[in-house]
Amino acid sequence: MQTLVGWHVEMEFNEEGDRTRAAAMVRLGDGTEIRGHGTARRHPTDSEQLRVGEEVAGARALMEIASLLLQKAHTEIDEDSGRTSHALM
Repeated sequence: MQTLVGWHVEMEFNEEGDRTRAAAMVRLGDGTEIRGHGTARRHPTDSEQLRVGEEVAGARALMEIASLLLQKAHTEIDEDSGRTSHALM
C-alpha cells in the first residue's frame, strides 16, 4: 500500500486551576488548515490528574475538527456531483 498524502496535526494545551483548554490544528495535503478547540473542567471533588483533562479537552478539539472535515468533504462532494450529500455526524 502506498501513502499518497499525510496530514500534520498539532495540539496545544493550557491548564489553569481546574480548567484545561486544547487547541488543535490539522494541515491537510492541499495546505488547508482546520482548527478545533475543546475544554475540560475538573470536578471539585476529583483529584488533580492533568493528563485526564488534556485527554478530554484534546478529544473535544479533535471532535470539532472531525465535524469540520466531514462538512468540508460533503461540500466538495456536492460541488463535484451537483447533488446534496448528508453527513452522518
